[in-house]
Amino acid sequence: MATAATLDSMAAHGVAVDTSRPAYQAYQILRVAFTIAPLVAGIDKFFHLLVDWDKYLSPFANQMLGGYGHQFMYVVGVVEIIAGIGVFLKPKIFAYIVAIWLALIIVNLLIVGGYLDVALRDVGLFLGAIALARLSQDFSS
Repeated sequence: MATAATLDSMAAHGVAVDTSRPAYQAYQILRVAFTIAPLVAGIDKFFHLLVDWDKYLSPFANQMLGGYGHQFMYVVGVVEIIAGIGVFLKPKIFAYIVAIWLALIIVNLLIVGGYLDVALRDVGLFLGAIALARLSQDFSS
């Protein structure tokens, strides 16, 4: 049976990893989730099929943006699309970027108020992104 250090070295050098290991399976589940979720949310910033995303932007942030909060949400969508693609290609880096992004979203939701349930959900997503980042140290080059 390979040690964790051996598996780390194998993964870093593109050698096959034991895919039956629960840690590797958890890594892949999180990688897929944090690829798809930001892509879907980012694309939806342009279409508003899931929700009117503008309502989640705090009035303080909208004021700081000179009233261009709606236009800013397009930028948010592009960032989320890039983050999703980044997690797929380089999870070791982009999982931390997604975690930081989620932390900023949580702060914004706390400022808005009235969306504490969504903020709590995003705390769980933040922790999942951190878990992906940590697992990426073993399974991503």
